Amino acid sequence: MRELLVGAGYTVAGVRELLGNVAGGALARDEIVPALRATRGGSPVEVLTRLFWLQVPVAVDAIGSDELLAAGLVEASGGELRALLRVEPVEGVGGEGHVGYVVSDLKHRPGAGVPAADHVVGAGGASGNLARLVVHRGVDNVLDLGTGCGVQAVHLAGRNPPARITATDVNPRALELAAMSFALSGVEGAELLEGSLLEPVQGRRFDLIVSNPPFVVAPGGRRFTYRESGMEGDDFCRSLVREAPEYLSDGGYCQLLANWLHVDGVPWDERVGAWVDGCDAWIVQRDVQDPAEYIELWLRDSCEAGTPEYRARYEEWLDHFERRNVVGVGFGWITLRRGERPAVRIEDLRHAVEEPVGAYVGEILDGLRRGAEFSTGCGQVVAAAPGLVQEQVGPPGAEDPERIVLRQTECLRRAAGVGTVEAGLAGVCDGTLAVEPLLDAIAQLTGMDPGQVRSHADVVLPELIADGFFV
Repeated sequence: MRELLVGAGYTVAGVRELLGNVAGGALARDEIVPALRATRGGSPVEVLTRLFWLQVPVAVDAIGSDELLAAGLVEASGGELRALLRVEPVEGVGGEGHVGYVVSDLKHRPGAGVPAADHVVGAGGASGNLARLVVHRGVDNVLDLGTGCGVQAVHLAGRNPPARITATDVNPRALELAAMSFALSGVEGAELLEGSLLEPVQGRRFDLIVSNPPFVVAPGGRRFTYRESGMEGDDFCRSLVREAPEYLSDGGYCQLLANWLHVDGVPWDERVGAWVDGCDAWIVQRDVQDPAEYIELWLRDSCEAGTPEYRARYEEWLDHFERRNVVGVGFGWITLRRGERPAVRIEDLRHAVEEPVGAYVGEILDGLRRGAEFSTGCGQVVAAAPGLVQEQVGPPGAEDPERIVLRQTECLRRAAGVGTVEAGLAGVCDGTLAVEPLLDAIAQLTGMDPGQVRSHADVVLPELIADGFFV
């Protein structure tokens, strides 16, 4: 089956080329009409795209029906083949190109009714976010917790050298479809275990744990296994963050997506920060929705908008949040790393960053630790980070700028307002001299007291190192 799909050019690159920008853009908005027009030619890649991606019937003699029927992916009726499952090609995030396929239930669309409780979703925006976040360093063994269709494991197995994969899920159907994904992708030797949270792997350690967990905060227990845990509030994510470090090898990473509640009168960063214990942590809030926005998003996701139950469900969800004083729901990334002298950063980061984050996430955690340990009196050497630029703001012709800004053009693309000392240091430090003589030179050039310059640097440089402006 894999040979048929690859031989037909049914890859992300092949479908992208087939559809073009207009139809591809419409499909990203879940509008299939332009894509249907772009796939009328009858070539193998067009037939497979219509069958498995657009989910429309094709003629029974249009493609190798025997192989498709034998694999259990389609059914034949009235001279047509209809997909029973969705088969999506997967492209690597680190320049690997095509890495495999994932098998899921058919994409649920408005008017099709509410999904089954054990519905298995395919690759999407959230799984893509997580794949781009996952650290690029080589690992020996990986736990994909809540594997679903197996997309994270397919990404990780495509690395060189491949890691040993353990994939868990509370949903037996998800494990069945993940096994099909692995077979289609050539992932060999993956271990599939049923169970919730870390129960199936008690007493084991992993170099990397990844999870796109059922983080949706909803009333009424677990209605849809793929998105809801049945636990109260955001307790599933809290439990995973608290327990995961015990399952990591030294230097091992745990990376997940999460929702967290914004509770009236409680700073969200303090509340989520209390989840972390004894490991490096970088927690990034990428979005916040008010309760109504959040409810509407997930009622659309389950195709309940426009149904007779919509209003009652909406009311129930609002009541659920009001009883708990919820004023918003945050979404973001959590990265943990097991090690000594942990450093923790919790921040709100809404702007676009360089992708994939996994290419430099280790450097971010290293910077947090080095910033916490930095002192100008220790003979340490620093350099301005690659891609750093300086902007000066002020009236035209003014002798001195009103404001100096250091801006990163790479990685997290942060900007920081700085003073003369930091700007001067960024202009001269190249990693060859210790900080102290450079600060003394800046003091001499500016006429400032050397002791004050060093004291100022001791205050501001740790934060600028932690933020990645200096390395």
